[in-house]
Amino acid sequence: MIVRPLLTLTLLSWSTVLIAQQTKPTRPVKEGEVDNQEITVEKSRKIELPPANRIFNKIPSVKQSAEQRKLTYEFEDRKLTIGDPKITPGVLAPSTTQPDDTPAYNNYVKLGAGNYSSFLGEGFFGINNLSNLALEGSIRHLSSAIGPVDGKNSAQSDTRIRVTGKYLADAFKVQADLGFDRNTYNFYGYSREYAAQPSFNPDLIKQRLNTVNFKLGIENAKSENAIDYSLRTGITSLSDRFNATETDWGTNLNASIGITDNVFALVAADAYVTQRSDGSIVDNRNLFRVKPTFKYTSPLFTITAGINAVNQTDQRQGINDTRAFPVVDIDVAPLTNIHIFAGVDGDINRNTLRSLLAENKWLGPQVLLVNTVKSWDIYGGSKGTIGGGFSYEGKVSYARYRNFSTFNNSTTDTTKFFVLYDGGISNVLTISGQLAYARKDKFRSSLKADYFNYSLDRLEQAWGRPQVAAAWSNSYTLNKKLFVTADLYFYQGIKNKNFTSGVVYTLKPIYDANLKIDYFLGKQISAFVSLNNIFSQNYQRYLYYQTQGLNFLGGISYSF
Repeated sequence: MIVRPLLTLTLLSWSTVLIAQQTKPTRPVKEGEVDNQEITVEKSRKIELPPANRIFNKIPSVKQSAEQRKLTYEFEDRKLTIGDPKITPGVLAPSTTQPDDTPAYNNYVKLGAGNYSSFLGEGFFGINNLSNLALEGSIRHLSSAIGPVDGKNSAQSDTRIRVTGKYLADAFKVQADLGFDRNTYNFYGYSREYAAQPSFNPDLIKQRLNTVNFKLGIENAKSENAIDYSLRTGITSLSDRFNATETDWGTNLNASIGITDNVFALVAADAYVTQRSDGSIVDNRNLFRVKPTFKYTSPLFTITAGINAVNQTDQRQGINDTRAFPVVDIDVAPLTNIHIFAGVDGDINRNTLRSLLAENKWLGPQVLLVNTVKSWDIYGGSKGTIGGGFSYEGKVSYARYRNFSTFNNSTTDTTKFFVLYDGGISNVLTISGQLAYARKDKFRSSLKADYFNYSLDRLEQAWGRPQVAAAWSNSYTLNKKLFVTADLYFYQGIKNKNFTSGVVYTLKPIYDANLKIDYFLGKQISAFVSLNNIFSQNYQRYLYYQTQGLNFLGGISYSF
């Protein structure tokens, strides 16, 4: 119980450091090196239509109708991630997953199989009948014994284990999470001529990521209280097959206090202590952030203003840098159900080995890690409901970056990627829109599209990043027995370069359609089938990496 005060004192002590001496970074000597050790990535900002429960998230919103539930979705300042289109569609889930007159079962097991020698095993177990205490555990394994090219040399496997405990008291809620992830895959983006050589060794292309994480959090359980808070801390350990490791300890505090009925004082603070080891490289990288703001709310408008002070240190690069960014956000509701918003902000976004692997898992060893500085981001847009079950949101953002990060095939080994940073000033224009429709609990649909225009200083292109990204997600419920989910992903304008030959490749547009059907056969038994990449397009999201064509998975689930 000594850890919580210590973490709080650490956060408060760093919040007072608004000006620090900046040490000129030493220039890294490796592939992807940059002249300036500043970088930038956009910070996610939630804008929700329904009323928020927590004080520090409140904005003027339209009350939900009892007859028709409006869609709730996040509209984020995109981090420009380049992850694969989801193999398992992440669609809008139906509000209920039980057939008529069937008791709710807390536990289930699921088994499935499909082409590419795929296997799915999943289970969930929960105990919710204890006083103020809930325990949950889950395990999931999805694997394909063969892949899109060269048989088992492009196989992959993902295993996930989660254990969660929750305790709810009258005034607070405590939650603890323990998780383990194991991801195995191969660097199969090689030429067939290379695979035919006697010196080719399949064992050398294998990769394995093991991630263990523990999180502990406490938060206020009474949203009507004048004082609201949420404190979370956790440690994550990542290791791969090539002896790279990263240990990351992060603590996050959000708190607010009501000064009057319309004025709130808010503070958000973060502390991250990270150590990365990769071969002979050992690097200690820390980041501390404090963001005090004041919020004024009224039926007509909401104004949030404050400052975001961030300190970053990097022992290996010799960085000790503190920056302050203005934070201003204005939300006006000139008409019922319609909001117009605008603002400006800035931040330093951490780039860790784990975050970069989440964007591109084909990274090679000893990838250069430096944080990203978003000097400023000016944005504006509108959101609201337009009747008939429709809601919308549109936004335009113009942001300035230092050392904008991109991904490209390595010079020495094109099967692996490394990170290239633009050492000058980069400007990114983002135009985003989302249209959603809901018809009671029967049908829900959401269409979102993003357009990016990159103006870089020193790099030829924004390697590996799309110019257009769109997703259309749908879900349909029939008599609470049949559930259908479908989605479509679209990417265009992705470019990569073979630095050995000097050839620049523009990847073909990506169309990835997926369909999943769940049907209850009885009170406790249901069947499912999913079809992925219905167009059977063997596209390349990453240069030289062909994806699976049409693939399917079917199975059965038992609840108890």
